[in-house]
Amino acid sequence: MQLILVCPLRLPVVLFTSLDMKMSEEYREKSTITAEDVQNLIKKKDEIEEQIKAYYDVLEDQGVGAEGPLVDIEGFPRADLDLYQVRTARNSISCLQNDHTSLMLEIEEALHQLHAHERAKRERDQQEAVEEGMEQESPLPPAFARVDHVTQGSPASQAGLRVEDEIIEFGSVNPGNFQNLQNIASVVQHSEGKALSVAVVRNGQRVQMNLVPQRWSGRGLLGCNIQPLHR
Repeated sequence: MQLILVCPLRLPVVLFTSLDMKMSEEYREKSTITAEDVQNLIKKKDEIEEQIKAYYDVLEDQGVGAEGPLVDIEGFPRADLDLYQVRTARNSISCLQNDHTSLMLEIEEALHQLHAHERAKRERDQQEAVEEGMEQESPLPPAFARVDHVTQGSPASQAGLRVEDEIIEFGSVNPGNFQNLQNIASVVQHSEGKALSVAVVRNGQRVQMNLVPQRWSGRGLLGCNIQPLHR
């Protein structure tokens, strides 16, 4: 809410009231303070300071200041003053100074939250970078089979399996328990219609996918050909 106070010989001055300060309550309710939020609060602070200065200028023009008497030596209202304008300016300054104090505390808290959020984000980014580096440095397990054919439109093709992919995990089959292709065939037969976790090495990188053995227009449940690796 804004009130317009028209001062003689001056442009209209916008008076901030305590109702305007309620706009800043939205910042207190936000879980994360952004740099833009802080900039908006600082902008509001600057506007209040401009208003305070404008009202002090009114008092200076009246020649009475913020503390000067409004009555003459005989106790009568001074005839040389616009008493309504002086009282309005003094009251407005008092209200605006209270708002300014509250806003400065809010800016301080917002800056604290912003710096804490940025610090926490940097720490998370650093931790993620460390974890990612550790994952990249972890040696891949040895492959036990290679894909040498994938039929277009087959379950294997839809899962993302490609020719030359080297298999390091096929459901429960891994390098530690793989003996022959019958191990893979057994897993496929007992997993029809169920997603199998399959991991392959492709271009030196681990690629994870879900493969669902199922009936389709071609032969078998996978639509691909797998050959064992002898190493």
